[in-house]
Amino acid sequence: MPVTCSGRTGACEMVRENSGDQPLGEVRFLTVAEVAAAMRVSKMTVYRLLHAGQLPAIQVGRSFRISEQAVHDYLRDSFFQAG
Repeated sequence: MPVTCSGRTGACEMVRENSGDQPLGEVRFLTVAEVAAAMRVSKMTVYRLLHAGQLPAIQVGRSFRISEQAVHDYLRDSFFQAG
């Protein structure tokens, strides 16, 4: 289940998504460092996206795991045509 975090308070809560897309065993999860490398941004930028609720993630202990599909969806939705 993805976690959304409040940027002001830092409080996180579980958010239920439609899980009909892919069986959980087939979901590929990425670390914050892997997402940062794929997006060519800093790890801090990825953490900001997580805490702002713009990038859904699962929190395991003190670390986050982001589904590969969530990264693709974020990038697709953020794309805009310049000019």
